[in-house]
Parts: sequence; structure tokens; C-alpha cells
Amino acid sequence: MENRNHTSDFILLGLFNHTEAHFFLFVMMLAVVFISLMVNALMLFLIHWDHRLHKPMYFLLSQLSLMDIILVFTIVPKMAADYLTGVKFISLAGCGLQIFLFLTLGGGECFLLAAMSYDRYVAVCHPLRYPILMSWQVCLRMILGSWLLGAADGLMQAAAALSFPYCKSHEMDHFFCEAPMLVRLACADTSVFESAMYICCVLMLVVPISLILTSYGLILAAVLRMRSTEARKKAFATCSSHLAVVGLFYGATTFIYMRPKSYTSANHDKIVSTFYTIFTPALNPLIYSLRNSDVKGAFTKCMGQCVALNRN
Repeated sequence: MENRNHTSDFILLGLFNHTEAHFFLFVMMLAVVFISLMVNALMLFLIHWDHRLHKPMYFLLSQLSLMDIILVFTIVPKMAADYLTGVKFISLAGCGLQIFLFLTLGGGECFLLAAMSYDRYVAVCHPLRYPILMSWQVCLRMILGSWLLGAADGLMQAAAALSFPYCKSHEMDHFFCEAPMLVRLACADTSVFESAMYICCVLMLVVPISLILTSYGLILAAVLRMRSTEARKKAFATCSSHLAVVGLFYGATTFIYMRPKSYTSANHDKIVSTFYTIFTPALNPLIYSLRNSDVKGAFTKCMGQCVALNRN
């Protein structure tokens, strides 16, 4: 470990200990991360390569994959380097950068999932007006709005967290910097910030999920009015993948940011954080690709062309 003065730095205790069992878990986690990066990169490639996927629905999905890739690179390289080298220090600026990127991507994904639910609502309830109600201009505005709202949340919380003096123990029982973990180490009154952070997180979660529930309530009503069984199955298949992703994402984030303040457990926090920073990015494209005939068709077409090129 380095001998230089780290009194202004923080120490991330990490996720794993240096035991054989934990090393095996670490290797398994890296394998999941590799799969996550590969499948998300594949989704991005297929969506931009196959003209049949040049639709607002898939463009929104490509942004979800992009957010997941950036999220993995925000968290995992630092965590892996800390574990392998034993140097677990992170500066206050580095901690603030992680908080900003993490909240930008998390908040952006909240609103992106809401935009995707609106897309599904228009596709099921107003298919003939889809080109107008879900035009490329509307799609781009939704995407830009998702990124900007997420960035605004990340900037405010990171700036506020960095403004506190930190004079207590600089050890964080976590594997990356999260605002709730960082402010626990402040030697100033953080109650106002914690209340504001809680309200901000409630708004960032409740507003999008309200839009999602409204969209799917209208979709369910429309599906129940359909006379064709085949049409019902198609509508449910179209929406079930998105609902699965929404459930995974909001279940984990609600556990971390909307629990009663009296309930805190570092081990539980790390496990849940591992789920939505490492496992969920790998599951998202698998959920969509395994249930989507267009994506599977694009993959088959791509593989066929690759085989043909190799033969030539």
C-alpha cells in the first residue's frame, strides 16, 4: 500500500475480503460484468446496424444500454482495482464524480423507463397515430430530457455532498461512493441535506413510476377491450419485457433510497447496490432480446452475414 498522506482521501472497504470464497465471487462478478458489457454493446450495434430496428422504441432501448455500459464503467474498474491492489483510497473529488455519474445515470434511467412506457402506450392504444404521437422529434426530446433531469439531480446532490466538512473516520463500508454513505461521515449537521435528498429521490422515483403506472393502466384497459386473443397476447408480449425491467430497477432503488432512516444495514446496502449496478445492466438486454423477435431476427441476420464473410 502506498505511504503517501491520504488524510484527505476516503477509504472504500469494498465488497469482498481476501479469502478463496470471496475471490471466487469476485471472478464470478467480473464474468457477469463482461457479459453485461458484451450484451449491451451488442444491443447498441444491432439497433444501429439493422434498419428494421430504426424505430423510436429501439432507439430508447439503445439509450438504456448506453446508460448501463457507462454505469458499469463508473463503478466496476475502481472496485476491481481496489480489490486487486489493496489501495482503496478515493479522493473527495473522485467520490463526488462517482456520485454525479451514478445519480445522472440512475435518474436518467428513471425517466427513460417512463418514456418507454409512453411508447408502449401509444403503440398499443393508438397504433395508427404512432408516427405522430411518437415521432423522432418527440423521441429525441424524451431522451434529452432524461439525460438532463438525471444530470441536474446528480449535480445538485454531488455539489451539496462535497460542501460538507469531513473530519470523522474516512472509512466507507461500501464499494463505491453513494451520497447517503458519504454524508454519514460529515462532521456537520446534514439533516437538511438528508431531508432534501430524500424528497428529491422520492420525486425522481414517484413521478416516473406514476407515469409508468398510468400508461400501463391505460394499456390494460385497452387490452381487456380487445376481442382477438392473438392481439391480447401480442400486446402483453410487447409490454412484459419493459415491466420486468421496471420491476428490477425500481425494486432495488426504492430499497436503498426510500427506506425509513432508522433502518440501515451496510451489508444489505452493498448487496442491493451490487444487484442494480452489476446484475441489472446484464439482465436488461437479455430480457429484451430473448422476448423480442425483431432483435433476435437482427442477431440471426448479423451472424449469417458474418458466416458468409468468413466463407469468402
